[in-house]
Amino acid sequence: MHSIMVEKSYAQLLKASFKSGETEEWLDIYFTRPIGLALALVCGRLGITPNAITLAGIAIGALAGWMFHYSDLYHNGCGVVLLMLANFCDSADGQLARLTNQKTLLGRMLDGFASDVWFFSIYVALVFRLWHEPMPLFGVAWQGWGFVLCAVAGFLCHATQCALADYYRNIHLWFLKGDSGSELDSYSKEQQIYDSLVPEGWSFARLYHYFYKGYCKKQERLTPRFQAFFQRYRAAEDVPPAVSRQFLDGSRPLMPLTNILTHNTRAFALFVAALVNIPWLYPLFEIVVLQPLYYYMRWKHEHMCETLRTQI
Repeated sequence: MHSIMVEKSYAQLLKASFKSGETEEWLDIYFTRPIGLALALVCGRLGITPNAITLAGIAIGALAGWMFHYSDLYHNGCGVVLLMLANFCDSADGQLARLTNQKTLLGRMLDGFASDVWFFSIYVALVFRLWHEPMPLFGVAWQGWGFVLCAVAGFLCHATQCALADYYRNIHLWFLKGDSGSELDSYSKEQQIYDSLVPEGWSFARLYHYFYKGYCKKQERLTPRFQAFFQRYRAAEDVPPAVSRQFLDGSRPLMPLTNILTHNTRAFALFVAALVNIPWLYPLFEIVVLQPLYYYMRWKHEHMCETLRTQI
């Protein structure tokens, strides 16, 4: 057992696992993180590595997604339990990596890949489930329209919502704690790292930075006014302290929206839609409810950045 896991109490370890109270969701604080930490401590004692937990979580989450292909309560209930277990693994792997100093590039790559696998499995399962289901009002089977609905919800809405929510949280943490307390990265930095790697052959590092630089580029493309503000902020020799305070004051009310647009809210919506056997409600919820929240969050953040840019 690593010394830090022995020297600190459970409460101290749990508190240290939170990035900040402003960016954490209450369900994670009081439910997911405590269970994830307990799982991490057990795995640490058993010699199970963080990457092994991540791989287990990926497999469990993929299996959970397929359970929603069925329309009966038993399989859907299994899907709910398995997806919760996968989420506990997702919490545990990062906590164990930090506690035992086992952070690796492969681990970061797998961790980012995990939820993509879960929800890809979920959307595919819903397409199969909807295929022969009657479409409301029209009385004909969904068939290909179910695929269109899930593709719009998954690729156009879900992926973009999560990318921007993750970016805004890291931006907030950067202004709150600086580089050490945030994972705020940039396309230019990732491109430099990618270019510095030996181009011949294949490696996890090149694969990771290739996809991650594209992810960063997408985040930056979605936030042009923040990019202009941040560039001026970092280039300025003497930024008024009030600007940083105003940024945090404006960003803080948006943090609950970033939480809504990530895992817990959409997982709850999925559970309800599956258990009441109206599966099309879930992708519709992504499009009709979460997407307008995404547009509102983005508009508020960009408007704030444009206002603050003029004060530097």
